[in-house]
Amino acid sequence: MQRRRLVRVPASTANLGPGFDAFAAALALHVELEVTETGTFAVETDLAVARDRRNLAVRGFAALHPPDDFTFAIRSTVPLCGGLGSSAAAYVAGLLAADSVFELDADVLAEATTLEGHPDNAAAALMGGVVICVPSGPARLDPPPELEALLVVPDEPVRTREARQALPREVPMADAVHNLAHAALLTLGLERGDWDMVSRSLSDRLHQPYRAHLYPRSAALLERARELGALGATVSGAGPTVMVWCHFHQTGGLVEALRSETDGWAHVMRVAFEPHGAAVREL
Repeated sequence: MQRRRLVRVPASTANLGPGFDAFAAALALHVELEVTETGTFAVETDLAVARDRRNLAVRGFAALHPPDDFTFAIRSTVPLCGGLGSSAAAYVAGLLAADSVFELDADVLAEATTLEGHPDNAAAALMGGVVICVPSGPARLDPPPELEALLVVPDEPVRTREARQALPREVPMADAVHNLAHAALLTLGLERGDWDMVSRSLSDRLHQPYRAHLYPRSAALLERARELGALGATVSGAGPTVMVWCHFHQTGGLVEALRSETDGWAHVMRVAFEPHGAAVREL
């Protein structure tokens, strides 16, 4: 009897402005991985990803068990470039598939963190909602149901490695304090559903200013977001995607304003925050 699993994993946006390398939120875009024990190795997908053992979902699976006898069918609505956690979602999908098939009870977050190099996207993908990652383990909260995200996804990607290299090794104490205060304010605003507090919390001095030269149009949009009617905007992960934060009453008009602002260099996606994390189902 063939063993089969279907894994569904949400996309994610990391940092959330002031929460550099610690905060992330799951988004309602998904990677789906169907793993079937066929006796031969294969990767089946229409996506522009590796179809051999370099494939990230396969690498996730292989971290727990050899993938030799399995066929991996991959579908996704997550943009592959731009900072929306597609690599973390793929790793998590592969890890969960292997963990379920072989009943391993593995520490999937720890394994995904090793593969990714950081836990924020993987934690959001596994747990859903908003996560705050600390060494003792992530904490989670539900985003207010009225909160929505508009994603501005540029046509030209930026390499994550290049974005990492743009960051300084040391930052001024005042900037560290600024982010600490704003990250705390964001947590409180999300917990209370306080839109003014969320709007005031989205300021960052640790990563976005240092990367602005890599995607100047995205950086300019951060400054314009409130003028256009949003609560604010943050760079998603390493960029260049911008997540525009809005109350659902604002979303309709804001979509049109953003499409006008980004015509010719990016596309706009309306995406809900995803309260549910990764799920695996036996077929």
